[in-house]
Order: sequence, then C-alpha cells, then structure tokens
Amino acid sequence: MATPTLTLTLALVVGYLVGAVSPATLIARARGVDLRTVGSGNPGASNAGRALGRRTGVVVAVLDVAKGAVPAAAFAAADHRAGLVAGLAAVLGHVSSPFLRGHGGKGAATAAGAILGSHPLWVVWVLLTWLVVLGVSRWIALASVCAAVAVLVVAVVAGHDIWWAASIALVVIVRHTRNILTRLRPQPR
Repeated sequence: MATPTLTLTLALVVGYLVGAVSPATLIARARGVDLRTVGSGNPGASNAGRALGRRTGVVVAVLDVAKGAVPAAAFAAADHRAGLVAGLAAVLGHVSSPFLRGHGGKGAATAAGAILGSHPLWVVWVLLTWLVVLGVSRWIALASVCAAVAVLVVAVVAGHDIWWAASIALVVIVRHTRNILTRLRPQPR
C-alpha cells in the first residue's frame, strides 16, 4: 500500500505529464499544420477549431477535458486530496507543457475536466455559467473566466477545497488576461 506522500507525489507527476500532452498540437501536426503559426498561435481547442474546423475543435476540447478528468478521478478514487493534486497538475501541465517548451493552452477545458474528475456536481454550475456567458457575450475567453470564478464561488458555498478552486481559477484567469485586455482595449480609428 502506497503512503499518502507517495500517492500525492505520483498524482502530481502523472497529472502533470498527462496534462502536458497537447491533443491540438498532435492533431494539427498530423494534418500538416503548425498551430503556433495560425490564429492565436495557442495549442488549444479554440485555435484548433479556428484552424482545422469546428469538429476538430470539439474533438480537441473533449480530449483536453479528459486529460484533466481521468487523472483527477483515478487518484480521487484512492484519496480525495490526490485527485485534487492530479487535476491541478494536469491543468498546470496543459498551460506549461515541457513538450511545447513551456508553452501551452489556456487551461479552461482541462480545468473543467479536473473539476469533473474531483467534484462532478460542481461542474454543473461551472458549465451552466460558461454556457450562459457564452450565449450572451459570444466570447469564449469571457465565458472561461466567468466559469473559473464560478468554481471558486461554488467551493466557498460548499465550504471545502477552496484553496484548490482558487488555484484552478487563478490559472485560467491569468491565462486569459491578455485576451480580455486586448479585446477591451480601444482600437485606433
């Protein structure tokens, strides 16, 4: 039987390495496209969808969700704390992949997966927030930031795992800051 320290360390390493794999980059390369040179240059689902078509974007989004959900759920089955560590590590691996020289996606889909894997009931509120904001604003970055705030609100209301929710929210918000500021900055006439 593994010690708690070993389990948490394993969750950290496995979560990070799983999160670091970039489905968007792999699919784009297989089609002869370098995502760094198209659209936003971001190796995530939104840019893959813009560069390779909506269907490919959806496939990448599902894979990005899975790479957060699978490690979180697998480790949570043994130890709730390990599930949290694995999920957060997957998000960190996604946004700073060693396979992409420290670059990565924005983390929203992988964060959704981490929430799904460790707190499946919370994902209902987070997804609902994302859908409503997207429906009203038609702006994926804003919807992602609002969903990140929603997970923190849900954690505060639930009264547990607030540090984890704050960490997930912080990563997603920081990764989307440039998109938000660029869009809000007045454009020259």
